[in-house]
Amino acid sequence: MDLMLSFIGSLILIICVLVSVAFLTLFERKVLGYIQIRKGPNKVGIMGIPQPFCDAIKLFTKEQTYPFMSNYLSYYFSPVFSLFLSLLCWMCIPYMVKLFSFDLGILFFLCCTSLSVYAIMIAGWSSNSNYALLGSLRAVAQTISYEVSLALILLSFIFLIGDYNFMNFFYYQNYLWFMFMLFPLMVVWMSISLAEMNRTPFDFAEGESELVSGFNIEYSSGGYALIFLAEYSSILFMSMLFSLLFLGGDLFFFMFYLKLVLISFLVIWVRGSLPRFRYDKLMYLAWKSFLPLSLNYLMFFIGVKIFLMMFI
Repeated sequence: MDLMLSFIGSLILIICVLVSVAFLTLFERKVLGYIQIRKGPNKVGIMGIPQPFCDAIKLFTKEQTYPFMSNYLSYYFSPVFSLFLSLLCWMCIPYMVKLFSFDLGILFFLCCTSLSVYAIMIAGWSSNSNYALLGSLRAVAQTISYEVSLALILLSFIFLIGDYNFMNFFYYQNYLWFMFMLFPLMVVWMSISLAEMNRTPFDFAEGESELVSGFNIEYSSGGYALIFLAEYSSILFMSMLFSLLFLGGDLFFFMFYLKLVLISFLVIWVRGSLPRFRYDKLMYLAWKSFLPLSLNYLMFFIGVKIFLMMFI
């Protein structure tokens, strides 16, 4: 019975995530439209609200094409694997109703984000196109570089809290949000999140000017839609994780979801405002700025923990 309840709960969660992804795309197109002084989607239905569903129907009813010389099976399944991993990440969120009891939620999240690299790499390689391969290699190099700092920041939190469970972030931020204690770390986490999600100004996986669209160039119809869904699902997940880590909040309160939407809006705002970085500067930022900073914070937290254990 418990297994059945968990399965039904997971199914409801996935459906809710996919619907929210649909409306996130509409939200992004509207916000970008107003940033660029135009309307955005406004013809379909009332204020263009059914637009994402029309796009989904159009994409999934189109003919599925594939390059003649591609490695068909891996080409076909890598977008499915990508979406599966981005939805699997949602399972480690600490729901009060105990959908899944993840005592090692942080480790589970790190495993899922590490695996998402393979989906991009296989998608680029199996397309058998030089542009796709080049785009996927750049995306993989970028993701791996930023994942190191991401893991170190999470390790700092593990030392601070003393547990791997995301649930403790609720309890520790009852009186003071970590945003006020760890402001520099919050800014770094936001930048790393943008790099992990391949979003502007770090969207080198899809550098249109020099790569013609990156690792997904050979994908059309359903495959492209699945890659698109995976990207926007990870945007929502990282926004929620940001709210959980730095802005406190309970999943049963409306304010938590307001914070989530605010962070998603910030991600879209960055896309509308900032130009793309140069690739070598992106790597310098990862290895020469973010890595030393996150290491210093880690050492500081270890020192604080040892001091508290020895003298208190």
